[in-house]
Amino acid sequence: MITVLFFAKVREDLGVDRLRIAVDKAATLGELKYRLIEQHGGRWGQVLGASNLVQAVNHDVAKDQHTLSSGDEVAFFPPVTGG
Repeated sequence: MITVLFFAKVREDLGVDRLRIAVDKAATLGELKYRLIEQHGGRWGQVLGASNLVQAVNHDVAKDQHTLSSGDEVAFFPPVTGG
């Protein structure tokens, strides 16, 4: 199982703050996003498909090709801005 966390505007747009999901061996972050979009449709595709979405695995920013393992924590959040 992995834990998927949603933060800030991503959480607000999707209406959920966390999910627990079983992953297949050698599943990637990109495959996880595709699976979530397939399961939930609509708004999920817009939010998780956004070009500026920040995604992390175990607190490190990760690309779609990152391979997931049981026990991983995946996080999705909007870009961080400062000022």
